[in-house]
Amino acid sequence: MGETGPLVGLVIASHSAKIAEGIVDLAGQMAPDTVIVAAGGTDDGRIGTSFELISAAIEQADAGAGAVILCDLGSAILTAETALDFLDDAARSRVGIADAPIVEGAVAAAVAAQTGGDLTAVLDAAASANREAASGASDSPAASDADLAGGDYTRTLELVNKDGLHARPAAELVKLAATFDSAITVNGTNARSLLGIMSLGLTQGATVSISAPDTADGRWAVDGVADLVASGFGEA
Repeated sequence: MGETGPLVGLVIASHSAKIAEGIVDLAGQMAPDTVIVAAGGTDDGRIGTSFELISAAIEQADAGAGAVILCDLGSAILTAETALDFLDDAARSRVGIADAPIVEGAVAAAVAAQTGGDLTAVLDAAASANREAASGASDSPAASDADLAGGDYTRTLELVNKDGLHARPAAELVKLAATFDSAITVNGTNARSLLGIMSLGLTQGATVSISAPDTADGRWAVDGVADLVASGFGEA
């Protein structure tokens, strides 16, 4: 991904350095080319937030495409907002604070950034965690009847992963789905929605039904995702 230009970076602003580092480790497993920077705790290692740490993390995360900040508690947001106030106008326009739970939001944002999403797309991906929690379903709906007009192409297979469709393989599926133009669904859920795919809770032996419009691109998309699932994502 990095060959096409800089990616939006992430800043994890937590009151705890350990929490921030853990989220960076988790999200980084799904977005290896995305710069994700921990800004946890105070300057001297206590529980709290640091203007200096967050400011430095923003500078490190923004390689030109911007940065999204995810915060755990209200005072972290206030510290992040203060850090934004000290940026020049150009830099400030490239940075946004996500309205999202820090863990789920970071995971969704990381995948959106890895697939080349711009600042707005990454912020929206993070915010999808709020919408999913409120509705109990993915914010990214299954393909509409209009999307699938003219029929659809479907392949159904068994999930072979011992640990099921957990975060890492789900991220691989979503990143692959994003490379196709066609609307792709997995068991009726938008294949581009990481939180939607993870919410399916698919375990080893579960049936996976992959569908897209019956076009050349749709067939390539379904076959590509089906091959990835059949391979066990390298974990089978």
